[in-house]
Amino acid sequence: MIASFEDRLLSALRAFNHILHAFLAVALVLASMMVLWEFAMAVVHSFEINNLAHGFLQALGTLFIVWTLSSLISAEINYVQTGVFHVVVFIEVAMITLLRQLIVEPVRTVTAGQSIEQVTNTWHYGLLLASLLVIGILHKLVTSSEKKGVDQDSFTMSDKKKRTLP
Repeated sequence: MIASFEDRLLSALRAFNHILHAFLAVALVLASMMVLWEFAMAVVHSFEINNLAHGFLQALGTLFIVWTLSSLISAEINYVQTGVFHVVVFIEVAMITLLRQLIVEPVRTVTAGQSIEQVTNTWHYGLLLASLLVIGILHKLVTSSEKKGVDQDSFTMSDKKKRTLP
């Protein structure tokens, strides 16, 4: 009786999880479409007001958001197909976010006409660079350990095949 209840509970939880992932997939697609629409409107607006530098800045920031959403969509596809979610996706999203801040923020500050002290906030950019370095090292460690695990899995599979061959 308890085992059947647990089986029904687990199947209900799996079904609910599938519904949640379908909702996530639809939300990611809608968010991507909205960001692409914002990108198009920023380009059109920059041509209308004849301020291409500001339009380029806004479009670049928007493209980084599209890149982030694309990574999340790829991760969701991988999870739905394999049931495995890799932690490297979150590391890549963090890297993209930091790169966006390093590239877009100084240009935004300059085009807004702020003072030189606000443009050259060395502590802020130093912390961004340090965190990008740490996340880059973490990315290298995670991806190399994943590759090592794949290589070991294929090695053990080939060993098993050799042992079973006559």
